[in-house]
Parts: sequence; structure tokens; C-alpha cells
Amino acid sequence: MSEGTPGTARPRRADARRNERTLLEAAAAVFVAGGVEAPVRDIAAEAGVGTATIYRHFPTRADLIVAVYRHQVEACAQAGPELLAARPTPYDALGRWIDLFVDFLVTKHGLAAVLQSDEAGFETLHTHFLDRLVPVCTELLDAATAAGEVRPDIRALELMRGVGNLCIGAENNPDYDARRLVGLLVAGLRREG
Repeated sequence: MSEGTPGTARPRRADARRNERTLLEAAAAVFVAGGVEAPVRDIAAEAGVGTATIYRHFPTRADLIVAVYRHQVEACAQAGPELLAARPTPYDALGRWIDLFVDFLVTKHGLAAVLQSDEAGFETLHTHFLDRLVPVCTELLDAATAAGEVRPDIRALELMRGVGNLCIGAENNPDYDARRLVGLLVAGLRREG
């Protein structure tokens, strides 16, 4: 079928993709700061658009939260290799990636409540999360281990679970500094001697 044939999906224009990315990044920032129940008007203000624009792209809050979740997974996955290439050391790249991961996890905790009636959808998202992010964390850990910067007995999934456990509660307590605690965990990865 050609692009003009009815029933075929036309590729979205670059500006439409860019606008959606701007909305998702604004929503992620607002969710990190205020939780997934933050008012849509706050997201619209952050993105510099009207609330109708958000509803045109994401008819329900669940649609928006799932889209932010997928966007953040992809951003974390892409950031790993970029950080490894750009940061002064693999350990530094790992630490910066973990910071991004913490921001993602703070948003993710609200996702469970939104999707509790959609167990299959939540499982699909969780599988996507593991498939995309465990290999990236593994690559960062392997590079830091090869450089002699971190202990060789750390597995990516263990580290990610530890970080996740330290993030629980951050969305309900403004005095809880998950990033500081995660920083202590990451510092504990350093190889002695």
C-alpha cells in the first residue's frame, strides 16, 4: 500500500514528534516535582501550551502517565551510552545515569496506582522497563568494573532494585531525599584500595 492509500498510517511530522516530546518532558518534570496527580494546568504551563493541547495528545491522565513512563524509559536507555562516551570516567557516567534513573523512579511509583485496574498493561510496561534498562545499567557497570572503579560483584538488576527501594516514599515525603541516599549507595560501589 502506498502512503496515500486509506488505512495506512502516515508518519508523523517532525514538528509533531518534537511537540509531543516537549509535552512529555514537561509532564515528567512536573511529575517528579509534584507527583503524577499534579494538575494538568501545571504541565501545560511548563510546556508553554494550553491544557487543550495536552488533552488532544493524551485524552486521559493514564494515557499521559503511560506515555511519560515510556518516554523516560527510552531517555534512560539512550542516556547510558551517551554518558559513557561523554563523562570523564565510567563511574561518573554510572553515577549520572543513576541520577536520571532516580528521577524516572519517582515518576514510576505513581504509575502503579493509575494502572492498578490494568494488570496486563502494567506488566507489559514493566517488561519493557527491564528489557530496555537492565542492559544499559549492565554496560555502565561493566565499563566501571573494567576501569577498576567499582567492585566486580555488583549485578545491574541488584543495583537497580536497591535504587528503587531507596526511592520508595520520596513521592509522599518532601523531606525524604532519595537522591542523597542513592548517592551513598553509589559511593559504596567504589572499589577499595
